[in-house]
Amino acid sequence: MSVPVFIEAPLVRTLPWLSLALTPLLLGLSFYLQRQPHCRYWGEMLYGFSWCWGAGSLYWGWLRWEPLWHLPIEALPMPLMLWHLRQRQQLVGVFFFWGSFLGTAITDAYFYLIDVIPHWRAIMYLEGDVISVQEMLAQAIAQAQTFSGQVWGVLLSLSLLLIGLLPLFESQIRRGYPSVLPVWGFMGAVLSTLVVDGLFGLTIGLISVG
Repeated sequence: MSVPVFIEAPLVRTLPWLSLALTPLLLGLSFYLQRQPHCRYWGEMLYGFSWCWGAGSLYWGWLRWEPLWHLPIEALPMPLMLWHLRQRQQLVGVFFFWGSFLGTAITDAYFYLIDVIPHWRAIMYLEGDVISVQEMLAQAIAQAQTFSGQVWGVLLSLSLLLIGLLPLFESQIRRGYPSVLPVWGFMGAVLSTLVVDGLFGLTIGLISVG
């Protein structure tokens, strides 16, 4: 579950067009920040965030009923990111995008591995039926609480943690040289995804206790 989707979720469910329309505004703000001497790298990171936001708005606003479309839609900015990478432009934003996408892919892999994709699809179709949604959510929670569900949850969480922290073993990255700031953007996106997934898991736990 990527950071942009977590932040925009309340907005995109009720006002998807507004959420999507914020994308060019975020891009404009990113270009403005990049022109400021002390905000250049923040602007680059916002650039990557903006494309994550736009793809998330498109999927969660209109296509959330089909989980199979999730990663392909989230991947729509990839050609642009590859072009920037080739041109060595917007590198902090590019690496932030890749970190966010990787976190999303690992989270989706968890849902596939514990076989809750049918529940995801059903919940999206039944979102107006509160009782049916609660029943499907309870089934998904039970699936996540099985032994295999917990094992996969731990393994994938450790994978995110390792991927996010592994670059710290490189001395130049620890010292924070400007040339390695893109790696910090990648690490931040991956570790933020882990935090979001943790909050999601905590919410599931509280719901199950309730």
